[in-house]
Amino acid sequence: MNRNSFGIIIGFTFILGLFLACGNKPKNGQAAYDYEAAASFFTADESFFPILDEELEVYQALHAQGELRAEYTSQEEAMRKLMNNETWLAFTTRDFTAKELQNLKDRKFLPRTIPIAYDGLAIIVNNQNPDTMITVKDFARILSGEAQLWRDIYPNSRLDSIDVVFDNPKSSTVRYCVDSILGGKPINSHNIGAVLKSSEVIDYVENHKNAIGIIGSNWLNDKRDTTNVTFKKEITVMKVSKLDSATVSNSWRPYQGYLYNGNYPLVRTIYALLNEPRSGVPSGFAHFCRLPKGQLIIFKAGLLPIQGNINVREVTVSEE
Repeated sequence: MNRNSFGIIIGFTFILGLFLACGNKPKNGQAAYDYEAAASFFTADESFFPILDEELEVYQALHAQGELRAEYTSQEEAMRKLMNNETWLAFTTRDFTAKELQNLKDRKFLPRTIPIAYDGLAIIVNNQNPDTMITVKDFARILSGEAQLWRDIYPNSRLDSIDVVFDNPKSSTVRYCVDSILGGKPINSHNIGAVLKSSEVIDYVENHKNAIGIIGSNWLNDKRDTTNVTFKKEITVMKVSKLDSATVSNSWRPYQGYLYNGNYPLVRTIYALLNEPRSGVPSGFAHFCRLPKGQLIIFKAGLLPIQGNINVREVTVSEE
């Protein structure tokens, strides 16, 4: 039997952005070598792999001024490489700290921050789990270790221990949970683990009925659905409520429209952090992600672009 739920289709009109400056290479010698080595790649939290790989493919097809490759790692490692001048560009879910900015300025750099998109942090469970709605408060109880069994949240649950899985112990997902959900307190679940990649979170949850995973929503879109209202069928994306009790009327999945209107509570900003001393390829790529073609890629991937006029209408989505 089919169940109907409300999804969102978004109409999107772009606003013109910035024009890119031509890249100027530094002088020859060791400084030039160091610059070119750092300008040959960017770093990014691994949870952004789907969207940034697509951005990079289109960017390099349109621009021939230099090759650029991606290195996907943890957010912590991406920031370390940026601060050590091993790369000039990092994609993260946080801005520079005041201490980092001062450090770079003291070394005569000009750090820049370019917000490019909003991403929903999705909570996923096994398809055999009948409980598909959760409050932010109860999710915090799971992360803090207060709720260790499924029946601590859902009294009628027949499942046992809550098995929490993250993409990487140093990822942007972990940082978001600590900073925005636990208010700076550490994650203290007794049944917590981390894999190495976001795709492995999906695989783990698919094969473990007690599992609950936390993952960037750009990993979950069904590419066959151009309306961006269908998630992968292998797992269940939970509906999340910001209120104390989760109901059908106050709980939402991380669709674009619910990121846009504020209904979905777990939203983070994706930033391009630049420290390039020249306007070269890294700067060009970072700005491309903010320009109309780059924002269209973000839109089609199911994330919420940072720029553009948004038109939202509700549609009925059939779920089997």
